[in-house]
Amino acid sequence: MLKRDQTEALIQVSRPSRYLGGELGSICKDDAGIEVRMALAFPDVYEVGMSHVGFPILYNILNRLDWVAAERVYAPWADMEQWLCEHQEPLCSLESTLPLSDFDIVGFTLQYELSYTNLLAMLKLGGIPLRREQRNEDSPLIVVGGPCAFNPEPLADFFDVALIGDGEEAVVELVKLVRQAQQENWNREQLLQQLAGRSGFYIPQFFNVSYQKNGRIEEISALQEGYEKVLRCFLNDLETAPFPTQPIIPFMQTIHNRVAMEITRGCTRGCRFCQAGYIYRPVRERSPEKIRQLIAETLENSGYEEVSLLSLSTGDYTCIEPLLQQLMAEYADEKIAVSLPSLRVGSLTAELMEEVKKVRKTGFTLAPEAGSERLRELINKGISIEDLLQTTRNAFQLGWRLIKLYFMMGLPTETDDDLQQLIELAAEVKRSGKGTGGNDVNVAVSTFVPKPHTPFQWEEQIGIDETLRKQHLLRDGLRAKKLRFKYHGAESSFLEGVFSRGDRRLSAVLERAVELGCRFDGWRECFDFSLWQQAFADCDVDPTWYLRQRDEGEILPWEHIDCGVPKSFFLSERDKALAGAATIDCRDGSCHGCDLCDFKELRMRQNSPVKMKPSAPADHGETEVKIEATEHLTRVRLKLSKHGRARMVGHLEYLKMFQRAVRRAKLPIRFSQGFHPMPKISYLEALPMGVSSDAELVDLELLFAVPIDKVIADLNTQLPAGFKIIEGEVIPWKAPSPSAAVASSCYRITLPDPHPEDLAERISTFLAAEQILVARIKKEVVKQVDIRSDVLKLLHLDQELEIELVKGSPLQVAANLLGLDVETIRRLGVRKTGITLKG
Repeated sequence: MLKRDQTEALIQVSRPSRYLGGELGSICKDDAGIEVRMALAFPDVYEVGMSHVGFPILYNILNRLDWVAAERVYAPWADMEQWLCEHQEPLCSLESTLPLSDFDIVGFTLQYELSYTNLLAMLKLGGIPLRREQRNEDSPLIVVGGPCAFNPEPLADFFDVALIGDGEEAVVELVKLVRQAQQENWNREQLLQQLAGRSGFYIPQFFNVSYQKNGRIEEISALQEGYEKVLRCFLNDLETAPFPTQPIIPFMQTIHNRVAMEITRGCTRGCRFCQAGYIYRPVRERSPEKIRQLIAETLENSGYEEVSLLSLSTGDYTCIEPLLQQLMAEYADEKIAVSLPSLRVGSLTAELMEEVKKVRKTGFTLAPEAGSERLRELINKGISIEDLLQTTRNAFQLGWRLIKLYFMMGLPTETDDDLQQLIELAAEVKRSGKGTGGNDVNVAVSTFVPKPHTPFQWEEQIGIDETLRKQHLLRDGLRAKKLRFKYHGAESSFLEGVFSRGDRRLSAVLERAVELGCRFDGWRECFDFSLWQQAFADCDVDPTWYLRQRDEGEILPWEHIDCGVPKSFFLSERDKALAGAATIDCRDGSCHGCDLCDFKELRMRQNSPVKMKPSAPADHGETEVKIEATEHLTRVRLKLSKHGRARMVGHLEYLKMFQRAVRRAKLPIRFSQGFHPMPKISYLEALPMGVSSDAELVDLELLFAVPIDKVIADLNTQLPAGFKIIEGEVIPWKAPSPSAAVASSCYRITLPDPHPEDLAERISTFLAAEQILVARIKKEVVKQVDIRSDVLKLLHLDQELEIELVKGSPLQVAANLLGLDVETIRRLGVRKTGITLKG
């Protein structure tokens, strides 16, 4: 994200590893032979974007093409944005540090309405004019995709193309057409016309929207003949779809830092509030054999400690029980956990829960969505209270101590009685764990936001005052039952609702909000609703108008976007909802009649059911005895260097990075015992951020001896740029840990030019003192710390200051001697040059 000579910025910002690039698995191509450069842009911070499952799929697909270079860019946090603006530097990609404006295509994924301001801010920081009409033929093609692209109208003035639907095949078609445009000298208009002739590509400038005096849409008129609707693109078969088995391994801890394996795409449960259930139809499953193959390859290339099986409802996967059983048996000895993040009450069989209980039991999450039976029938969530309580009772008996329940409030026709039933249901869940050793229950309630392309797309959304009233009712009721309550902010849900069903008139509001400083609106600490109120007022837009109930005959802003399910089906489902009638999952009953499948290429693709083999009971004691009987424990001490951008990797990030390198190197590392086994690796005390090193120590406990040259070579192959094993040796099994073995550490700091003329005198005064107290702030508490006691030696060597310490950081010592602050010392350049071992 920064040019190679801009590392000064990394020292000045929080979490610098967001901007490092150079991660293992990232791809930086030479200019030779590259015809199309595409920036994959995520309008949120690195740790959020790196957790998105679709991003690496597109990155991998595009970079498989020799003539395409796909690179990543994420929204910079406020401190980095400020640095870029103050230094008049553009937002750049992580791989080649190319400014955003120099790419042929910039493609944004739209996962959440409250990220829209970040998208505009990224364009601005990248040197790209915000509005389409302000850009010229040399500007990048701005493309958006993802679930919010199914109603991209609030952003329609800012992008050129929206990719609607599955992106795996469409993104290849996109770059091929851009290359053809370059080869045949098409202008932008000609390129857009070619894209408009293909499924899945929405070109907003080819549609005109007119409005009635009452604010409703008068007409959405196509400006190109035959281009009245845009049909989403479909990936027919998930089995043959590309999946990146050489993932990018981040330095920092991302939101989901694990193998994320999509086992199914689509869901036909028919929950009437759920947009994903309609826009990702039909159900397409990967085979268990393909899943196991992809997981094995990805684990080998990543070193991850966890596998997550992803789908909209993982428990509905046809072969989930035998698949989970096989995966847990295969990876038990490697201490790799297998998790299922999305489980549905109706899909939790006793056998499945027996397997799930072997995974780390941090919390068991269920989503009843509504508290009353009436509302669950309305939303088509076919869960009975009896099934829910039996599931929670089993979970508590199997060892879970915490159950998380997710609900919505503000659903159509909801009354206070429905909320009272929600409170009572949560209390019954708590009671179901009585006598099991633990029965904590967390209740999370979000405000219902009607989404396009659902049966509830016409419904009214409750406003801020009503949201707050309902939240107070729930808070008081749940507190009385000794239940913990979490909820979404009323103002942020309000704003999400405005943009979820918004139209092109909101573009001016977005632009004004960005001017006022709105960023990261999905982050509670960044969200400022008063700025949004000002933006709406400045643009003379009443946001509450967008929360109103829509007439069934009204033209909706997304009317020309075809998700494959017709409006008539949604209207029928709306009628059934109000009548309390169920729509049975078409996997188990008759066809819904949603008109999506052609029953040839585009159809449900499910595996044949496989019987589950009996699971042998785990006997950890016997396993441990067997291991101890066959192992020949060996302890290895490694010395490594940390230079360049690697010095900006924080200590905890460094520990995790090294653990995964050990896994990838297939070293026979020993693990601790217990429920959370950890690799037996020991390190020196944390190196200050920004300090490079020639002398870091790491100890490995191995189950059996491996030639030291092989340990070094295999690890160096797996370490990212900037980290290198210099030497290694086998040490006695009971030797002191690295921290206990070191008598002192030596550092050198580059002196400022000019440096103090009396530096020699300052050094003498410092060494002569018995105590030197300085203020240190930790967790907002100021403490007086003696920095003299740990200093063994101070030397002025030409343009460097050498400091030898027993322990601690050299930064405060150098700051005291030079009369500078710690951050200035950090920017001067600090290097750990060596260590002295005890004895």
